[in-house]
Amino acid sequence: MAGAGHPADPRGPHPAVRLRDAVPTPRRTPFTVAYLALLLGTTLLARFADPVRVHRLQALSSTDVHNLLHHPAPALLASGLWVAGPIWTPYLWAFALTVAPLERRVGAGPTAAVFAAGHVGATLLSQGVVLASVAAGRLSPDLLDALDIGVSYGVLACLGALAGLLRPRARAAVLAAAAVYVGQSSLLGADPVTVTGHPAALLVGIALWRPLRRRARPGPPRTAGRPALPSRA
Repeated sequence: MAGAGHPADPRGPHPAVRLRDAVPTPRRTPFTVAYLALLLGTTLLARFADPVRVHRLQALSSTDVHNLLHHPAPALLASGLWVAGPIWTPYLWAFALTVAPLERRVGAGPTAAVFAAGHVGATLLSQGVVLASVAAGRLSPDLLDALDIGVSYGVLACLGALAGLLRPRARAAVLAAAAVYVGQSSLLGADPVTVTGHPAALLVGIALWRPLRRRARPGPPRTAGRPALPSRA
């Protein structure tokens, strides 16, 4: 209850408070923070370590068809330890806007499960498409060993899952933005792995809406005479 002379602000928390609450922290979002720290470490390793050794490590980590056929579990695990490129900062924003809000709503364990499901499911599907296309003669056999590392599938799965926990208008906006993002891959002629994997990862997150909604933490309590606040991202 608001104190006398201090009525509740119908506009909700100050923007600075919302921004503070959205920043990932070890206490509120341990999975997000730990994963970002891990990615920062491998990014620094890729930048400053011996290039030949880094290339060998990434080749062993790749979830290409060859590695998946010979050592699938290590490849699936290790491929998610690298960023696809030399810059870590975009992934900070990607995790802050997708993985962290999901973790605040459902907890670290379910968020890690969504991330892993998107990473594994989209990888297996996309590389299965590559294998089938090479066997049919539609793609070059070189793609069976093409480097495939990164965390985009896990991030997109978390984005798809997060949309299901938002209010209808925000959900529609998030899904529209996600559709534009994954659709541009096909329009720009991206590699077949990305063209298949990105929409598949997003759909994995969407498929998990029902169990995640049962685990979602309730929003802030409503105060008499104060309109309900939208879900905080």
